[in-house]
Amino acid sequence: MDTTDTTPASQKKSFSTVFLIELWERFGFYGMQVLIVYFMIQQLGFADDRANLVWGACAALIYVSPAIGGWIGDKVLGTRRTMLAGAFVLALGYACMSVPTINTWFLFSALGVIVVGNGLFKSNAGNLVRKIFEGDDSKIDSAFTIYYMAVNVGAAASQLFTPWVKNYVNDVYGHGYGWHAAFAVCCFGLLLGLTNYLVMRHTMRHIGSEPDRHPADPRKIALVALGGLAAVAVSAAILQYENLARAFVLLAGLTVLVIFWILIGRGDRRERAGLMAALILVVQTVFFFVFYQQMSSSLALFALRNVDWNFAIFGTHLWTWSPGQFQALNPLWIMVLSPPLAWLYTKAGQHGRDLHIAAKFALGFVFVAVGFFTYSSAAWLAVNGKVTSWIMVWGYGFSSLGELLVSGLGLAMIARYVPARMSGFMMGAYFVSSGVSQYLGGLVANIASVPKGVTEPTRTLSIYTDLFFELGVTGVICTLIAFAVLPWMKRLGRIHAGEA
Repeated sequence: MDTTDTTPASQKKSFSTVFLIELWERFGFYGMQVLIVYFMIQQLGFADDRANLVWGACAALIYVSPAIGGWIGDKVLGTRRTMLAGAFVLALGYACMSVPTINTWFLFSALGVIVVGNGLFKSNAGNLVRKIFEGDDSKIDSAFTIYYMAVNVGAAASQLFTPWVKNYVNDVYGHGYGWHAAFAVCCFGLLLGLTNYLVMRHTMRHIGSEPDRHPADPRKIALVALGGLAAVAVSAAILQYENLARAFVLLAGLTVLVIFWILIGRGDRRERAGLMAALILVVQTVFFFVFYQQMSSSLALFALRNVDWNFAIFGTHLWTWSPGQFQALNPLWIMVLSPPLAWLYTKAGQHGRDLHIAAKFALGFVFVAVGFFTYSSAAWLAVNGKVTSWIMVWGYGFSSLGELLVSGLGLAMIARYVPARMSGFMMGAYFVSSGVSQYLGGLVANIASVPKGVTEPTRTLSIYTDLFFELGVTGVICTLIAFAVLPWMKRLGRIHAGEA
């Protein structure tokens, strides 16, 4: 009797291996993200505006870097090797941040290491999932849904845990050691992921790109290492100098627009229609990520200064969070909302009533706007400058639903409207566009920069709520524009499908 594993079992084992290393990688990344703005302000003495811009520029670099890392995985080192190298480099970056003697340049260099590690890891981990189920389209959607859950499980766990570690170690040992202990936890998460991969590596031997099938070339490894060192130096310089960061973001944005312009000009009628539709949705996604970036900047500082960290119902105290832990509400809501939303998509599709993807984007902006109006209601509900933590719960709930309708469908939009021969390249352009908007989100967060020395909640409250109200109004404007272009989007869709 044949007792060898069936192909589906082999797929499950291979997918589990990538799923787990992705979970631990996201644990490390979001554990760092939840603390980084607080660290720069509270430990290094940065003003609000500088901390917001540094993190905005770093987020931009983090989103741009996978476009290069994906090419290295496909053409140079191999998808599997590049992903592992990325995980190791990320662990090194978090280890650098755990050094207690950290200063500004050392911090920027450590963040540069994280940028490089993310670039090597992110696109290649996702590419391995695609390769595992290649030729089995019926399972790809399901696999990526579960894979997205790995992102949110890792994010929620670390965003709840690392702030607690920081507070506990600071309380027991003092001297700010808690920050570095929390960053060390991020490093430990990556090491766990790497260890797990090494134990399960036999499940991945048949998965990878063409370079993975050949012995590693020491010269290529050396060239990638040298390029990585150069990228760390460039990233540190971009984070240090504001004008350089702005020039980088402007160049990246112009590059994406030029690429779209060239491709639209060269395509046939159907391709032009699809690319024009994709460009419109990419622009809408850029606006969405400006809103999204507030979670780790203006909303994080609002939670620090103007939110009562105690959860209570009818006067009964339930539990207390630290301000950083409120960011965990985003992945927690994503996990709650994803299954019913997927069910609604399926039921609507079965009855021929599925909404056009552009309509889903427009609805996404509706919920984003409601989320920011919820935050801004603190202006009327606060007592002595402090607002109930439930405002954050419901605000994050609406914002997360908006995220699922916009960001969650972004890559599906590229797959739907972009010709197959351009899909890999355009995926990179999509991430670059998202990176540009991360920096723009930092600029927007600076509208709510609190002057140094101002600590009274009654004085900081209106600074934040005014911004949140303005963002809510902006969300309404984005909604109106998205619905206004919907007929055009439908027409472009029909041309792309060859129906007009």
